[in-house]
Amino acid sequence: MGVFGKSDLIHLARHHDAFVGLDSDGCVFPTMELKQKQCFHAEIIARWQLEQLARPLRECAEFVNLRSRWRGQNRFPALLMTFELLAARPDARASGVRLPDTAALKAFIRSGLPLSNAALAKEVERTGHAELVRLFAWSLAVNANVERIVKDVAPFRGVRESLEKIRAHADLIVVSQTPEEALIREWQTSGLEHFPALIAGQELGTKTEHLQLAAGNKYAADRVLMIGDAFGDLHAARAAGTLFFPVNPGHEEESWRRLHDEAFDKFLDGAYAGNYEAALIVEFEALLPEFPPWNEEAMVKG
Repeated sequence: MGVFGKSDLIHLARHHDAFVGLDSDGCVFPTMELKQKQCFHAEIIARWQLEQLARPLRECAEFVNLRSRWRGQNRFPALLMTFELLAARPDARASGVRLPDTAALKAFIRSGLPLSNAALAKEVERTGHAELVRLFAWSLAVNANVERIVKDVAPFRGVRESLEKIRAHADLIVVSQTPEEALIREWQTSGLEHFPALIAGQELGTKTEHLQLAAGNKYAADRVLMIGDAFGDLHAARAAGTLFFPVNPGHEEESWRRLHDEAFDKFLDGAYAGNYEAALIVEFEALLPEFPPWNEEAMVKG
């Protein structure tokens, strides 16, 4: 059992008339490239025996997880998209390498279960399906790699000052699809753990659910702000009926400076919604394409 539960989200105490949900990986901490390249992608290659396709596999995985509008999503849908992009590549099909069977992964994603290791473990126990066993082993190995490799990563410049400002005027929680254990370790190691009232990881549901449970019916719609670096954060904000501030990939420090010096004051003053937010989102969307650079007409099916 984790440190936080859904009841903690539901009963989160209100101390201000404003609320902020904040993503973590790639938003607060520059950890996404390190985690993906050294912890996630290497394990995909090893577990599915894709050594001969290492280069195209990494290109697909990096596009899905770092360079596209699917950046930052839950690891299981991201893995499915990676495999589907790989299967669509002529070089992969022509290689003679057996490509991953995605039927069980797809069924798990569509099951309605939480997309977490705990839920997957129960499915492995219930079905004994070989591909779910492999998927679970991969996910556990990823977590072990993250714990071993990702250490003492300082937040982006400007984060601490912004968190101080946010905490003085709004109730703040972390909203993430990273496992809770890794989130708590990273926030404690960086000395930031006292800023959020709660740290919500993948175990507590989707980012939309985090926002709805913690902020729903407690704050006016224009007093709730989601801060994130991925389309999933924007979609979560829209689904929960909240405002959105983008931390632009590749321009994170500039984004935090903008939040601290300008955007958060506009949010507090009621001047954020509308043209100001829309302009920020247009700028953000231009940084994360839908199609991979090696085939701009290829669709990521998901």
